[in-house]
Amino acid sequence: MIPINDKENEILEETQAEDTVSEETSQEEPIEVIEEDEVPIQEEAEEEKPSKKDRRQKREEKKAAKESEKLAAKDEELAILNDKYLRVCAEYDNFRKRSQKEKDSLYGDIRASVITSFLPVYDNLVRALDTKTEDEAYAKGVEMIMNQFNTTLEKLGVEEIPALGEKFDPTIHNAVMHVDDDSKGENEIVEVFQKGFKIGDKIIRFAMVKVAN
Repeated sequence: MIPINDKENEILEETQAEDTVSEETSQEEPIEVIEEDEVPIQEEAEEEKPSKKDRRQKREEKKAAKESEKLAAKDEELAILNDKYLRVCAEYDNFRKRSQKEKDSLYGDIRASVITSFLPVYDNLVRALDTKTEDEAYAKGVEMIMNQFNTTLEKLGVEEIPALGEKFDPTIHNAVMHVDDDSKGENEIVEVFQKGFKIGDKIIRFAMVKVAN
């Protein structure tokens, strides 16, 4: 049997040991746990507040975007004006060519009309030269007039259509007679009743001819 005094001493020692551990535990710093929702609003505001550099960069970006939009609008306007300019140039070039063509055609038509009105005079000179006469001065005068007439036609670009001995061509000849002649070729022109004339590819008057075979 344990003496009472010894048992009391053991209980006292255990109590003192527990008190010592409790005091050591209470002396340690408490760990404060801060939940995410409990973060101070002021700190968040300070973190989200942009700096001067960021604000300046944003202003420069906005300015650059506006300048880019203005430049794109100017480019579009320039493209529209350039397209209009090219269209006007093309229309003017077509108008100039069309006007020149009409002018040349009108000049050719007027020239052909005037020359056609003088061809009867030419035909009479041909008949006068073909008529025999003893008046040499008269014959010489008619010949000089005919030479002058031919020179004038040449200056105007008028050419005589080849006929005698040529093969008949309906695009430049007008056949008014036909004859059978074994000594001549097929569709050969054997006689010219009236000379034909042309200016370039334009026929002023068809040659009136007789065709063999």
